[in-house]
Amino acid sequence: MEILFLIILVVTMVTALGSGFPVAFALPGSAIFTIALAAISGAIFGGGTDAYFAHGDPIQWLNAGVTNFRGIYWEAERDTLIAIPLFIFMGIMLERSKVAEDLLVTMAQLFGPVPGGLGISVVIVGALLAATTGIVGATVIAMGLISLPVMLRANYSHSLATGTISASGTLGQIIPPSIVLIILADQLSNATDQAVSIRTADYKQGTGQLSLPSEFDLTSTSAGDMFLGAFLPGLVLVGLYILYILVIAFIKPKMAPPAPYEGKFDSKFLMRVLLVLVPPLTLIFAVLGSIVMGIATVNQAGAIGAIGAMIMAGYRLMEGRKGAFTPAIVAGISLGAIMVVLSIYDINVKNIQSQSDINGIIFAGIASTGLLVAIAWSGWRAFKIDDTLEGVMIETAKTTSLVFIILLGAAMLTAAFRAFGGEELVRDFLTGMPGGFVTKFIVVMSVIFLLGFFLDFIEIAVVVVPIIAPILLADPSANVTAVWLGVMIGVNMQTSFLTPPFGFALFYLRGVAPPQVKTIEMYRGVVPFILLQLLGLLIVGLYPPLVNYLPNKVYLTSETAPPPQNPKLQRCIEGYLFNQYELTSDQLKASISKAKSLDFSALPDKYQSSLGEGFQSAEKSFDMIAKIKTAENALFAYIPEYRPLHEEMRAIRVELATVAREMKELNKTSRRLSRGGAADKSEFDEVEAELAELKELQKQILTKTPVGWEDARKRYTTLEKTESNARRKYRRTVDDAYEPIVEVQGLIASADLLATFEDKIKGLAAVIASDPPPQAMEKIKALSSELSAVKGSSPIKSKLSKARRALKGDNPKPEKAAKELTKALKIFAKEVAWRQAAKAKVLGGLQKYDSDIKETIGLRQQERLTSEQAGEVATCLSNHRDISLSF
Repeated sequence: MEILFLIILVVTMVTALGSGFPVAFALPGSAIFTIALAAISGAIFGGGTDAYFAHGDPIQWLNAGVTNFRGIYWEAERDTLIAIPLFIFMGIMLERSKVAEDLLVTMAQLFGPVPGGLGISVVIVGALLAATTGIVGATVIAMGLISLPVMLRANYSHSLATGTISASGTLGQIIPPSIVLIILADQLSNATDQAVSIRTADYKQGTGQLSLPSEFDLTSTSAGDMFLGAFLPGLVLVGLYILYILVIAFIKPKMAPPAPYEGKFDSKFLMRVLLVLVPPLTLIFAVLGSIVMGIATVNQAGAIGAIGAMIMAGYRLMEGRKGAFTPAIVAGISLGAIMVVLSIYDINVKNIQSQSDINGIIFAGIASTGLLVAIAWSGWRAFKIDDTLEGVMIETAKTTSLVFIILLGAAMLTAAFRAFGGEELVRDFLTGMPGGFVTKFIVVMSVIFLLGFFLDFIEIAVVVVPIIAPILLADPSANVTAVWLGVMIGVNMQTSFLTPPFGFALFYLRGVAPPQVKTIEMYRGVVPFILLQLLGLLIVGLYPPLVNYLPNKVYLTSETAPPPQNPKLQRCIEGYLFNQYELTSDQLKASISKAKSLDFSALPDKYQSSLGEGFQSAEKSFDMIAKIKTAENALFAYIPEYRPLHEEMRAIRVELATVAREMKELNKTSRRLSRGGAADKSEFDEVEAELAELKELQKQILTKTPVGWEDARKRYTTLEKTESNARRKYRRTVDDAYEPIVEVQGLIASADLLATFEDKIKGLAAVIASDPPPQAMEKIKALSSELSAVKGSSPIKSKLSKARRALKGDNPKPEKAAKELTKALKIFAKEVAWRQAAKAKVLGGLQKYDSDIKETIGLRQQERLTSEQAGEVATCLSNHRDISLSF
């Protein structure tokens, strides 16, 4: 019965959407209708409202809906969606202020004389508008009104002109900042959590272990990651469009002839080009650059974009009038002043300690006031001139409300889909297909592509993605990242604007195109660009680093970058390190040998011993690497023989899991029917018979177990364990090799600092002798706290602590305290003596040794990776690694 209600759910949704019912109400309406129908039917015919639910009951579904409603509208920490109204405001403001018009006219004049130049200018402007406005409808309409007549007068092919404009307008869906990418990031963050649960269950079933190793865990995505991941694929599409136009202009010159500029390419033209190009490029850099460099989050970047768009609108709406650029100039000067102040002063109003801090805050306040005045001035202009600000705010509110209501409705629909067991059906269908992840992925991409003929991108993103994304992300054979999957879906969904019959870009262009341009010509024109988008999809699919590299590199070089000891980074770091070992092994061995020959006689015995053991560990690291490579080669050599058996066994486990889920549902039905009395006896017997058949099926499936599977699995796990143990031993060895170097260097380097405490410690003798015990205890405690800044001062602090305790209580003992102080002074004198002697004899040699090995043997102990190392590790992480053999 669950399948019947699942069919009713889908049919109701399709019927509502096909009849033109608003999406915002079709999605939740379908869910509410079907849930209510199932609950009423269960109460009447099934003995309970939950009788026809595969998971939960109507109350749980309602609770999930309330949770989603609160999550979308009231949880401030769910900040991914906050960026949506900000970027919508930015796009509409720039569109209303005619920035698109300026770009199109100027770029057409600049590129027109080149064969295919008008088409290239449209693509470039489309990319620029995508990175600023990101609104497809506004971009296509603007280009259709401005560029299409120019292209037609230049005798461009109707199909090429309309295809170029339509395709270029859709770039806003993939080139950041994009509303689609923000919505996908929100959906994928939830999907990743579900995928982790699926992968953990899969790992438990295959290995018997309850917890998933951190290196096999999935990382969620954010809007910032999606923006970074989509940047290069967006440029790939721009490059493909331009290349296609150039090829057409070369092969068939009549389709894209040059359009000579009637004016002069002089300094005035150059100034006009700069005035039109520089502000949008600056805004793009401010928005995307702040995200890439880790200066701002996506939400903060959205606020930057909204303010920047309003300042641009402030001077564009006053074009040709006196003082048009004054607010923009004030804003630029203020921003420059703020940057200068920040570079000179440490601005922290909670930590004002000097007149310099006060001056910095005053200067920053003046500069910030100037920026606020410029923003308010620009906003006032936008408000007064043509009611621009009011119109932008209204459109922003409408669009944002539409998006959020659709998100809420989609969440309700997805919850209903899961309640009727739809997710399991999709999972069983996909996992049961031959060909593994590739087949599943092609099927999903094909379905999304076909849905693009009939559905809008938001509908696909919020309805389809939550269902299929967990299944694809959980697959360990591909081990794809959420960012890559999101960008692939985004590029695929971009075609939905071009594919008839409901290609919205075609509708927008048809509304402004002149009558001589036939609709069939528009359809013919977009076909090559749809193929180019599919080619771009193929390129991105075959080369994942196009998507994954930038997010990884930015993450590894950010202020919150993980240390090199992070478990997820180890394989990639070691791959990089082992190459460095091969290149520098002779130099490393020479450095170890030279460090061993240093005169360490000034050091206490325990530090001499720890350094000696460290040198031995450093020498052992070369053998450890050789053992890792030997174990790795043995494992890789066995994989071709083992993989077919493993894949066959995983297929069997999938069949068993499917049967287990069916048995679980039948057991639930059996328990319900057993309470129904004689009336349900026949149906109960049928269910029991089905359970018996499924139990027999389980036995039959188990008979398919490959011959020799147990021995093969045991051999593989042994080889895998040998390799992982070798890596763990290497990591312990290099840690043991480097830690003593850091410790001894820190102790020696603190010699002068420790020496400054001599008078303070000696002065405690008079304090103990003359001050009341409570005051003396406080002074000893304060000095102990100061000594904490000195490395290796614990023995001295220990004696001071005993001296303080001797003064404690009703019967203080100043004599005992004085003796402990004397012991502390003796330890202090020894510590200062050996540290100063070692500073003269060995500190320089140790620092040289540290410098030689810290990028190899000592890399794990560093706080963060260098930019070069981060680039190498990011490249490694950007390639998807098959981990299915460990499941």
